[in-house]
Amino acid sequence: MRSANEAQLLPQPNSLTGERLQSTAWLKEFVPRRGMRNGDVQTLAANFTPRRVQLPASESIVVEVDPATHSRVLCHCNWQPEEIRSACMTLLLVHGLEGSSQSQYMLGNADKAWRSGWNVIRMNMRNCANTELLSPTLYHSGLSGDVQAVAQYFAAQHRLTQMAWVGYSMGGNLVLKAAGEYGDRAPTWLRAVVGVSPVVDLAPAADALQHRRNRLYEWNFLRNMMRRYRRKVKLFPDRFSSANCKLVRSIRTYDEYILSPHAGFAGADDYYYRSSAARVIDRISVRSLILHALDDPFIRILPETRAKLVANPHINFVETKHGGHCAFLAAATSTDDGYWAESTLHGFVASVSQLHSRQVR
Repeated sequence: MRSANEAQLLPQPNSLTGERLQSTAWLKEFVPRRGMRNGDVQTLAANFTPRRVQLPASESIVVEVDPATHSRVLCHCNWQPEEIRSACMTLLLVHGLEGSSQSQYMLGNADKAWRSGWNVIRMNMRNCANTELLSPTLYHSGLSGDVQAVAQYFAAQHRLTQMAWVGYSMGGNLVLKAAGEYGDRAPTWLRAVVGVSPVVDLAPAADALQHRRNRLYEWNFLRNMMRRYRRKVKLFPDRFSSANCKLVRSIRTYDEYILSPHAGFAGADDYYYRSSAARVIDRISVRSLILHALDDPFIRILPETRAKLVANPHINFVETKHGGHCAFLAAATSTDDGYWAESTLHGFVASVSQLHSRQVR
């Protein structure tokens, strides 16, 4: 495992400096589960392996994120008792492309957080989880304002004092972009931000998906995206048209001919540039953690972005040799379910919460 805690990548985790946490007890070496040293095997296994969680029934809350378009998103929440709720850590979880609040990593993280006595908010992006009617717009990687709107809504409703944002893949880009846009004016209740396999550079990821070895991933994404778009055409025929559907053959062409015209971008390249967290990641001033596997099938971090990550004293950038995309499956034990990324980010957020508790005493 390599941890970019200093100016160079190091072979083992080391103490963090500056605004980074001084203790790395939360960071353990990632050892892939037996037979899963391949990035594709990790990715597919994590996506299809069933898992058990014991999360209680959640409260469904619809939050308006864009008054101008009356766009709303659905959130599933689990709250600690009201008398302690505001003081508890609140974990806001954001899924990836074509995921939802029911994605296995969303449930796994929620289960760990709930058992630790935290509040949990599982946020669906616009249109996801069968919520197409809640928004006359499409969802995309630039809507970081939706994360901010949801967080601000619940912080005000419950007088929350500490919150952490966790995003996977596309959701990772959203939470990191949202934190970067705050700069040094982040809300006092925002304590930590975590991106797991975040798509911080959108263009290289879209291009990587077009490689022959990745066509299965792209086909799966694209099939679901087009199915969702056709539902939007039926629900909002005055806003959307199926005219350009025949031009779509890849994620890039979807972004060029479907997304960009409806989301105010000049084209796919304009969308990728304006929506990538890489543009603002150097401005993040909240303690942050980024987990990235070098064998991720399609996430590519550009050299200039990597330099920003390493240079920002607020960011803990951890790379592993193996892990695939949003997977990081290690061997399960009697005390650990083997979902290394979940356990690692949980430990990171817990350490930030404990630091906050000591500071307010």
